[in-house]
Amino acid sequence: QLQLVESGGGSVQPGGSLRLSCAGSGFTLDYYYVAWFRQAPGKEREGVSCITSAGGRTNYIDSVKGRFTISRDSARNIVYLQMNSLNSEDTAVYYCAAAMPLFGRDSCREWSMDYWGKGTLVTVSS
Repeated sequence: QLQLVESGGGSVQPGGSLRLSCAGSGFTLDYYYVAWFRQAPGKEREGVSCITSAGGRTNYIDSVKGRFTISRDSARNIVYLQMNSLNSEDTAVYYCAAAMPLFGRDSCREWSMDYWGKGTLVTVSS
């Protein structure tokens, strides 16, 4: 069974840090683009960060640049999202997703994703 499982969410004070994990089961994440999305209460889901398969290029939305880092642990088949300097606007359910890279499509986009995790809640509050 192919699945993604997120972990690492929780409650943290403003300025704190969390590290989210996205573990792949039944397939090798290295062959896929892996992205983190989030959905805050009352808002649409948005892409936060993405890492490509070959080469490991990364991208981030402007609001998290310099604070969040996406990375891979190939040996453990995990993709991480290190989140530092968290603020209340980072409160959301965070989802990881994976897309097989295909010619002609942007495999970091939400509509390109082939597999999704169920999400992990991050709450930033004092």
